[in-house]
Amino acid sequence: MTQSYTPRRWNLSGLSGISDRTLEIHFGLYEGYVKNTNLLNEQIAEKLKAGQGRSTDLGFSELTRRLGFEYNGMRLHEYYFDNLTGGGGDPSSRLRDALANAYGDFETWKADFAAVGGMRGVGWAIAYQDPASGRITNHWIGLHEDGNLAGFVPIVVMDVWEHAFMFDYKPSERPRYIEAFFANLNWPAAESRLVGIKQEADTVQTLR
Repeated sequence: MTQSYTPRRWNLSGLSGISDRTLEIHFGLYEGYVKNTNLLNEQIAEKLKAGQGRSTDLGFSELTRRLGFEYNGMRLHEYYFDNLTGGGGDPSSRLRDALANAYGDFETWKADFAAVGGMRGVGWAIAYQDPASGRITNHWIGLHEDGNLAGFVPIVVMDVWEHAFMFDYKPSERPRYIEAFFANLNWPAAESRLVGIKQEADTVQTLR
């Protein structure tokens, strides 16, 4: 049975520094990723059913390669919009300490995350947690699928494609968008993504 996904909905009207117009366009782009993910899954299933699912089949190969782009485009946007449902304020001491661990203090983590998000190019800035060690580190994800770390858990996810801010800020004003992102960041949503470190570490140790 082919997997099918349904677009999610968020009520984010009235965010600080991120306009409703931007969100409307952004939601439409997200829905396109959901649609294309479903379409690619259907087309791949049809090829498999017809006996064409072979590595030498160029159509099958290109559909399979494209799926990672569309699927991650869908999933990362869901993480991103979840980041923005309600927000502002400060993180809890638990999350603050987790983010600070690899950087010495929270402000250094935040400055590093903003610097990653401010790099030239389109993509994502993501604070990933290694479930084996609990450490959270910041990473640049090109497009949607290049640079994701296998097994790591996204904790804070920021879209830095220009469609995320182009109606509110000039391309040269990306730092202002990043400030707006933090002003709207839902810290409890980010904290809910933290994994149980000891349990994960014990599991990894058992498997070795």
